Amino acid sequence: MALTNSSPFTPGILLPQFSLPDVTTGHTVTAKDFAASPLLVVIFLCRHCPYVVHVLPEIPRLAADYLPRGAAFVGISSNDAASYPEDSPENLARMARDHVIPFPILHDASQETARAFEAACTPEFYVYDAGRTLRYHGRLDGSTPGNGQPCDGSELRRALDTLVAGLPLLEAQHPSTGCNIKWK
Repeated sequence: MALTNSSPFTPGILLPQFSLPDVTTGHTVTAKDFAASPLLVVIFLCRHCPYVVHVLPEIPRLAADYLPRGAAFVGISSNDAASYPEDSPENLARMARDHVIPFPILHDASQETARAFEAACTPEFYVYDAGRTLRYHGRLDGSTPGNGQPCDGSELRRALDTLVAGLPLLEAQHPSTGCNIKWK
């Protein structure tokens, strides 16, 4: 594992298009499938990263709180599954079932989607508005494995609350920290 930070927030970037298989259903999911949602939360994740394992219990709670408020969620795993078999589609599907994740988890075998997002680490969080302009890019909260801070999603929750209310984000955004994406 190489500890990696996400790139700094750059406002105004548009949602990259993607078309990837859902690991639980096998159906292809595209960016256009979320067109009706006023907010789209994209989470780059994997199964084996201790930083993802640390935040994984909060992710379904976050989705349960914001799906009814109109936010859509999608997870994307771009790790090289040949070198990291824990991140294979089958194991990602098991993770989704075990943690009762209520949104699609997609497998980016070509890693083209991760490159289009300029994703660097897992976990890494992006929030797009109705026009699919990037409004938040950073971490879930200040917790990391072993630092003693609560994993409560506080930073992402504040951003989502602000965006759901139609207000501009004024708070500083902190980069995500986690395992680097395992490139081929």
